[in-house]
Amino acid sequence: MVAVTTVLNETSNFVEPAPSALLLLGQDRDLASERGVECTGALPSPSDPDLVERARAAREALGDRAFVLGHHYQRDEVIDFADVTGDSFKLAQRAAARPEAEFVLFCGVHFMAESADILTSDAQQVVLPDMAAGCSMADMAEISQVEEAWAVLEDAGVAGDTVPVTYMNSTAAIKAFTGRHGGTVCTSSNAQVALRWAFDRVGGLDGTGKVLFMPDQHLGRNTAVLQLGMSLDDCVVFDPRKPGGGLTEAELRDARMILWRGHCSVHGRFSERNVTDIRAAVPDVNVLVHPECKHEVVTAADMVGSTEYIIKALDAAEPGSSWAIGTELNLVRRVARAHPDKQVHYLDSTVCFCSTMNRIDLPHLVWAMESLVEGRVVNRIVVDADDAHWARVALDQMLALPGI
Repeated sequence: MVAVTTVLNETSNFVEPAPSALLLLGQDRDLASERGVECTGALPSPSDPDLVERARAAREALGDRAFVLGHHYQRDEVIDFADVTGDSFKLAQRAAARPEAEFVLFCGVHFMAESADILTSDAQQVVLPDMAAGCSMADMAEISQVEEAWAVLEDAGVAGDTVPVTYMNSTAAIKAFTGRHGGTVCTSSNAQVALRWAFDRVGGLDGTGKVLFMPDQHLGRNTAVLQLGMSLDDCVVFDPRKPGGGLTEAELRDARMILWRGHCSVHGRFSERNVTDIRAAVPDVNVLVHPECKHEVVTAADMVGSTEYIIKALDAAEPGSSWAIGTELNLVRRVARAHPDKQVHYLDSTVCFCSTMNRIDLPHLVWAMESLVEGRVVNRIVVDADDAHWARVALDQMLALPGI
């Protein structure tokens, strides 16, 4: 069964796993999850009042010179100082639409700040408050590995019939590789459109052309099978740690979707058992999950969609309805507080935050803002000019997709 839960506060119906269900920081791993999936446990205590006042003073001193972006998965103490919140691509677009802002403070992870640097003007400087805020999924596809994988496809005689598509959650170098090879970037919201466009370039869905989808195998598989009507047999997983990706030339020739062996460390935790348990515990619950979840979780759920989709779904939900949401806990908590008239549950039975996203805390944000006030630009993100050009080509191709 789902772990015993406690009410978050008196104004919300949100319930969380009992403390006994937590995996404490650095002490344990959930062996039932994918490799690399670890739980960071509870967040640190809220920041002290003096730090909050320093943040307010620094933000006021910067004024319109700075634009603070807060990703949906950020902790509340950071979101409180964000000028706008959203997913990674939306935030990068919003930064580009504010050319008068000299500094863009991106409260997210490294690949997001890279995208902001690519899309903003040369006169703007992008700052990441903590350079250690990376993304485990993005790190699963290194440019040297992807170049070696493409060489494998060339040796197998299939590279000419393959279009690369990279998820937004990838490094600038991978986006640039995609642009150089005539591919496109996608988000979790437009992956279906991006894949259809890619297949149309190599003979259509009924042809024999292929897509190399990076770096999240689950989003690629779920989109191909559930939205484009392909079969699981059409999909193969390319493992960069194995010779030839662990695939034969025949398997590469027969495949339609070549999926990179990568995953999200948070969404990879959710299991089909979580869905079964919450349905047993909460009658008439609506299970809503992110498409980065494993295929068996997505097929067991009632609804699947991006972070923006999840927010809109709860906005439109009937009062009194019950929901179990499979995505990062900070977002689920925030959605629950916005809808005290609904019962909102976290799908997993143990608490797990995005550990790299949560490296951006108020102390780091205050340090970055106070440094800017003092005339020092810290932790500036600068993408190599050639990579920035070709990554922009891939991003522009996404923006040119039908219906985007």
